[in-house]
Amino acid sequence: MTMLDAIGPYEVFAQLPKAEVFFVAKNKGEIKSDTGYVHLNAKYDFDNVIEADILVVPGSTIAFVKVMKDKKTLDWIRKVDKTTKYTTSVCSGSLILAAAGLLKGLKATSHWKPINLLKDFGAIPVRKRFIHEGKIITAAGVSAGIDMALYLVNEIAGEQRAKSIQLLIEYDPSPIYNSGNYTTCESDIIEKAERQLSRNAKKELSLFDAITNLKTLKKIK
Repeated sequence: MTMLDAIGPYEVFAQLPKAEVFFVAKNKGEIKSDTGYVHLNAKYDFDNVIEADILVVPGSTIAFVKVMKDKKTLDWIRKVDKTTKYTTSVCSGSLILAAAGLLKGLKATSHWKPINLLKDFGAIPVRKRFIHEGKIITAAGVSAGIDMALYLVNEIAGEQRAKSIQLLIEYDPSPIYNSGNYTTCESDIIEKAERQLSRNAKKELSLFDAITNLKTLKKIK
């Protein structure tokens, strides 16, 4: 997965009073980042955690394609969703929620590259930082998970708590370039970013995976 998809919201939610945060995976153990440099230890598997107040589904560069086809993972998401007050996603994690059938008829967002795949699952793609529909909140790519988490803290614990957590993590974005939004970014920068995404995806996929997922990859490209 893309580590900031999970770690960004974690840094926010972990500051809620009496919060308990669990990193859950299909199988306990090491979860590799899609860049290959940082790993996360998931101490819990699907049998250990069967309910949650908030579910956060992170995304990845291309591994989300495999997760979208994983029956055990989709079944677990649907099961936990029945217990949640909020079911959320970051980046291409919304495609996983969509594959689980949770976004039908809802507006949703995702990373700028695969966002249009949401249509294939009955969702309505909208390019926004995050979108709140019912109890579902989907966030755009990577860093948008922090915005989503702060918004959700405001919903749960109020503005003062959300503001204090924002200050605690010193979340005061002031990027050196105005190129972080797909709708306003220059076309040559988008093309360069797409080439980098393609390189990242190829690093993740084995030859077998590339053949198996060829149809979906063509759509993403």
